[in-house]
Amino acid sequence: MALDLPLVVPFREKGGAAGPLEAAPTSPPEPNADASMSPTAARTPAGCRFCGGALHDFVDLGMSPLCESFLAADELDRMEPFYPLKVMVCGECLLAQVQEYVAPEHIFREYAYFSSFSRAWLDHARQYCEMAAERFRLGHGSRIVELASNDGYLLQFFVAKGYEVLGIDPAENVAEAAEAKGVRTLARFFDRELAGELARAGTLADLVIGNNVLAQVPDINGFLAGVPTILKPRGVATFEFPHLLRLIEGNQFDTIYHEHFSYFSLMTAERILTAQGLRVFDVEELWTHGGSLRLYVCHADNAAQPTLPSVAALVEREHRAGLRELSTYAAFEERVRETKRGLLDFLIDAKRAGKRIVGYGAPGKGNTLLNYCGIRADFVDYTVDRNPYKHGRYLPGTHIPVLPPERIAETRPDYLLILPWNLKDEIMAQMAFIREWGGKFVVPIPETTVYA
Repeated sequence: MALDLPLVVPFREKGGAAGPLEAAPTSPPEPNADASMSPTAARTPAGCRFCGGALHDFVDLGMSPLCESFLAADELDRMEPFYPLKVMVCGECLLAQVQEYVAPEHIFREYAYFSSFSRAWLDHARQYCEMAAERFRLGHGSRIVELASNDGYLLQFFVAKGYEVLGIDPAENVAEAAEAKGVRTLARFFDRELAGELARAGTLADLVIGNNVLAQVPDINGFLAGVPTILKPRGVATFEFPHLLRLIEGNQFDTIYHEHFSYFSLMTAERILTAQGLRVFDVEELWTHGGSLRLYVCHADNAAQPTLPSVAALVEREHRAGLRELSTYAAFEERVRETKRGLLDFLIDAKRAGKRIVGYGAPGKGNTLLNYCGIRADFVDYTVDRNPYKHGRYLPGTHIPVLPPERIAETRPDYLLILPWNLKDEIMAQMAFIREWGGKFVVPIPETTVYA
């Protein structure tokens, strides 16, 4: 039975703070909250967004704008909103989280991130498609549903194999890009309601995919409640997200921004999924985003997918690394401050020596780094990005201009500051020609490192 909905559905204002691809809050607003909250209104939770437990300090990155809110030239003289960027950790379930200062409809209505502009990410998607087709014995009648499907970067590979696919993404601009690739896409927030609509229409999935979306969901319970509704009894779901253990061990504080509401360890993610009748039966560690996890998930009673030893082994490693101890989180902030000092020392010395510095990339992590460190055009002349959507715009907060990559050969900078450091190998290969004039690469995380 086909789903009787248009391919691209207009946004539905939810009047509160519903997350990307997730339900409106399942509990009433706090007593001092405005139920008709504007897109820029703050809502302070009483406790953890999953279990309601008390929150404790993790790391404070000061005030920062939304990391994907690029500015046009005529917006540079207008007031720009900054919000606290402070991460707390729950003393009960140990979910690391930031407060919800901005309604996600405001963040994700028009989104500047297009996954298809990274060759490495496309390769990752292609390999996932091949793995899933073989491991889960997908046939031409199999249906794949992706939550936060972006511009169809992943589902296009399933389409090419002849599978029935459905992408769900709230950003109308990226949904339109996916449609242009032949990827059927609903421009909707995923929630219980939409999951029910899909199930009643007979749209049940053999494979549900959620790559880098769990972090962007403020109502994590409401979002995950829809997954068992659309997942067939013997179906499988996979979720990928940056691993909290790698964030701490790799000093990856720049992966923190307002669009990422939560930061997951396996032990916490497993607890959250279990609460919705789902079970993690396997886990895989990935290179993406500086170190991510891919969780393989099924209905709790699906005997066809026994839980593999990989799950307990990684949970035990998290325990040994101290992720059960609040002191581990409390110690992180001073390491972050020292990284800031080291990067500023390098930039100050380079500028005093008359060196020219430009950036490569305009990712969310780069905007967190630049704003936290107070790095503006007095240090970095401009940055470049392969995404033409960002060309001619300016980075949020720092107002550094974003230009096409060709500008680097024209200006011949001394240093290229790689902001998407997780793709440094790909970028250094693309930009190897800067060595012709003695140009060098600078990678800021986990600490400032210069590559000749």
